[in-house]
Amino acid sequence: MLEEPAPKWQARRESALRERRGGERRRAAGAGRKQRLVFTDRLLVTLVHLRLGLTHAALAELYRVDLSTVSGAIRELRPLLAARGFAVPGRPGLRLHTLEDLFACTAAEGVRLRIDGTEVQVRRRRAGRPGRKAFVSGKKRQNTIKTTTFSDDQSRTLFSGVVRPGRMPRPDRCAY
Repeated sequence: MLEEPAPKWQARRESALRERRGGERRRAAGAGRKQRLVFTDRLLVTLVHLRLGLTHAALAELYRVDLSTVSGAIRELRPLLAARGFAVPGRPGLRLHTLEDLFACTAAEGVRLRIDGTEVQVRRRRAGRPGRKAFVSGKKRQNTIKTTTFSDDQSRTLFSGVVRPGRMPRPDRCAY
């Protein structure tokens, strides 16, 4: 489990750092700020969040790191795990990659789905950056990401990956 997503995560991370820097490294590898969570811990945090539904704040307390560190780790690894596909309990070798796969599999097996939608608070983007207002939740008035998770009647996660930014309702429809 550790060996498959690790090189993809490292390549994605290096690419993001290169893009942020605007070029190649200026310092030797290993210099600079150290990561608070190594890859193994990041993967464990993500898997525990997906399987048990622990909040980001609870995971941050367990690992003694900041909430934003946990949120960033989950945000980085969730797409890699979703691309790998979700294993179906009791069906070795079968992986669900899309919502269509999930609905086809559950219809064939006669499994009832539970749908859970959650909001996770994220850091506010800097002023003038695109998408700053797209992440504002209307009810909480905070910057959030909304995630939808599908599980079976035994609370086993079957699919998680429908992620979108929170939205603010239109002002003419607000009751306040």
